[in-house]
Amino acid sequence: MRFDLVDLKLFVAVSEERSITGGAMRAHLALASASARIKGLEQELGVALLRRGRRGVELTAAGESLLDHGRLILHNVEAMRGDLAAYASGVRASVHLLANTSVLSEHLPKALAAFLREHPDINVDIEERESADIAAAVAGGAAELGFAAEHALPDHIERFAFCEDRLMLVAARRGELAGRRGIDFTEVAGRDFVGLTNSTALQVHIARHAARLGLRLRFRARLRDFDAICQMVAAEVGIAVVPESAARRCAQTMPISLIRIRDPWANRKLAICARSFKTLPRPAKQLVEHLRKAAQ
Repeated sequence: MRFDLVDLKLFVAVSEERSITGGAMRAHLALASASARIKGLEQELGVALLRRGRRGVELTAAGESLLDHGRLILHNVEAMRGDLAAYASGVRASVHLLANTSVLSEHLPKALAAFLREHPDINVDIEERESADIAAAVAGGAAELGFAAEHALPDHIERFAFCEDRLMLVAARRGELAGRRGIDFTEVAGRDFVGLTNSTALQVHIARHAARLGLRLRFRARLRDFDAICQMVAAEVGIAVVPESAARRCAQTMPISLIRIRDPWANRKLAICARSFKTLPRPAKQLVEHLRKAAQ
């Protein structure tokens, strides 16, 4: 069985475009050459990969399998190139980590700072994503390492728990909700809210659950960090949903009350995940081991 990276790149492009013409354009190949390469790939593997139709192509079961493996192979090749380029530029290695909003703002900085102090030859590139997107990227081979809510991860992804991440409702200490210890989200959905910007992963998470309840939240202000949100809540601009760690930190210096949200989606466990921890590049393994030791 022989095929090269050009064939794999072309096949992934054709699969994602659902078109041999579109895939050929992405791979910078002539249509005739692309079509011949796909047919050659099918002959080499001895199985049909695509079902061709008037509106494009659809993947067979074998094609879906090859797409999964192809993405992983191409991702590993790019990671290898990046690592070698880093050596050439004087930087030893880098790790690409996907993380949700809570992880990025509340749980990761301290552990990551300690890791970077201990490993001056490793850089860490962190990209914020919503937990479901992180799960899809790791499962599909588009990312090697993720830090997300455990409930969003499919069973076949390896993971280990890092910490609890309960979401709390925050209200002004002098407001009518101040004396409440717990609340159902539907009870407050019609109130004015203060939240994160639309692009943040946590805001997407909250909006999705509100939509499942048939609700559309009304925001008076959107800000970029939890401290600023809690300051607005303290000034009685509105209520907010924030991670418990951020809420308790802000409550030490601001006149706000913390109220437990009874809905199951507010109780989350954060986990480090990968398709396979054993196959990670060495720098990523070092980061994983550091985070495993730092897990609460």
